[in-house]
Order: sequence, then C-alpha cells, then structure tokens
Amino acid sequence: MLESHAERIIENLRPSDVVVDIGAWAQPFTRANYVIDLMPYETRGVFGHIGPDQESFTRETWLKVDICSAPLPFADKSVDFIICSHTLEDLRDPIRVCREMNRVAKAGYIEVPSRRMESIRDLEHPGYPGYYHHHWLVEIGGDEITFRFKTTLMCSSWRYTFPRSYVRRLAAEDRVSWLFWKDSFRYREVVQISEAKVSDELETFVRRYYRHPTWRYALDRLRPNLRARAKRALKRTTRFRSLADRLLGRPVRADEELIWASIPDHESR
Repeated sequence: MLESHAERIIENLRPSDVVVDIGAWAQPFTRANYVIDLMPYETRGVFGHIGPDQESFTRETWLKVDICSAPLPFADKSVDFIICSHTLEDLRDPIRVCREMNRVAKAGYIEVPSRRMESIRDLEHPGYPGYYHHHWLVEIGGDEITFRFKTTLMCSSWRYTFPRSYVRRLAAEDRVSWLFWKDSFRYREVVQISEAKVSDELETFVRRYYRHPTWRYALDRLRPNLRARAKRALKRTTRFRSLADRLLGRPVRADEELIWASIPDHESR
C-alpha cells in the first residue's frame, strides 16, 4: 500500500470504527480489527506491517477463510471501513469478492498493481510479463474496477509488453492503481474470446504509453520474407545432399527425408 494512503486512512478512522483487512497475510494493516486470509495467523507479516506496531486484531479475529468460496462473515453494511490491498489480482474470482465488499462495508480502499507494471516483460522471470502469480490485468477508472484475464498471449510477442527498462520510468504512484470508495463501487470483467481482438487490445494498450524502436517493426515486416528465403535455401541444400548421397551410393538419412518432405513444393520463388 502507498504510504501516503495508509496515513490518510489512519488519520480518518475513528476509534470506534470496525476495520477489516482482506488478504493481509504478507503485510497486515495493524489498525484492522479483523483480518481475512487463507494463510494462518502464526505466519503473518513476511513483508512487515502497515500502521502502528500495536495490532488491533488478535488470533481470534484473524479469520482463515477462502473468500472466493465463502461469503465474508459480516452482516450487510456492518463494517465501517474495508481494505483490500494487492489481493484482487491474485484471486480466481475477484468479482465475487468485490460484490461481498460492497455488501458488508460502508466505505473502503482498494489497491492493485497497475496494468503497466503487469505488462513489463522480464519483471520477475525471463519472457514473462509482470508478476508470475497474478491472474488479472486490473484497471481502475472513476469508481469502476475492470478485470481482464492475464493471457499467456502476452508472452508471444514484444508488441504486447513493455521492455524491462520501462520500470525505471514509473514513479511509485504509477506502479499501482487505487480506489477510495464510499457506499459502493462498480466492477466488471471484460470477456474477449477472439484472439485477434485480444492481441489488438494488448498492442493498443502498450502503444498508448510506449513506442518500441522503429527497427523492431521493420524487422517484423521483413521476417516472413526472410523465413521463406531460409526455407527455400534449406530445401535446396537438403535436395542437393540427398541427390549426392544417392549418386555415391550412400544411404539417405532419415532426418533429411523428413525435412525434404516437410517443405511444400509450391512456395513462390
């Protein structure tokens, strides 16, 4: 959670407010009266904590619940403030959790990694964009949260991602998206089935913030022609070696027969 936002939340909470923190195992918000997480109380705080050293929650109010399968254990609008920081992108069903937060809470704060962070190639692992364990590309605009499935199509082309160096351009506020909400907020999942539409949307998003070097686009246009030339050269080489083997009485190698057979005869010259 952004430090300035944590300070703002603490300053505005009243002593009597009931505060719930969802998915807070790694870095719990200590002012929370209740914490809901799938992980046990004893292993909390691997990344420290947010807020004062004194915890307002206890072992008894640390609720070990799968929030994608069970409803939040609170009555409608019985929670004064609910926090869900860096959790929704991890879940198999964030829509259900958003619905439940709207049901039980009067107000709250949501924070997720920005879509730009999730689109940086090699951020954690070579060839993979963003954080390896996240399921969703999340965008927040106004009072609405939008979820897009984080497709592995992003790994297939540099066009769909930012280079690793792009992370240096992002300030702390650019690396996350957030929402302070009161009464309710909107949420939706964008479902796209067409590969063409998905790829077009991914590339359009990247182009909005970054322009890859011109030579990469030029090389992409040349690549089909270069590939065709390479296949024709391989075909000629393979046929020549196979013919020489036959003339000299040497057995034709099986791999050469397979290569020859796999290259169509109708390629344009």
